[in-house]
Amino acid sequence: MYLVDTNIWLERLLAQAKSDVVKDFLDLIPSSELFISDFAFHSICVVLTRLKRETVLLKFVQDVFVDGAVTLVSIEPEETQSLMDVMSKFNLDFDDAYQYAAAEKHGLVTVSFDSDFNRTTRGKKTPAEISAGT
Repeated sequence: MYLVDTNIWLERLLAQAKSDVVKDFLDLIPSSELFISDFAFHSICVVLTRLKRETVLLKFVQDVFVDGAVTLVSIEPEETQSLMDVMSKFNLDFDDAYQYAAAEKHGLVTVSFDSDFNRTTRGKKTPAEISAGT
């Protein structure tokens, strides 16, 4: 089961360079095995609305949550200390620490293009690595 980072979703939603790799990953993995943090979801909302891509945002919500079975996960306010600990231990910024803590809390593999996760105990996988079965 996979926690899909913000940059993976945005890669596909904005048709960026690795969009096809993300598509292959999303086609391969059932949506019931995909998770997104509330932080990532709201970050996607901010990015897409700033870019005036409200239609893309609404389609994303429909595809992922309404028609799909992607699960939204969060870190509770009382878990903030664990975020600070992760930030300090792995030299991560807040958003990466949030993703790391959410993946750890729910026993998920982080899927990201962000190399900062390589400094952590849990690491990360790219969509291509998962599609290739590594």
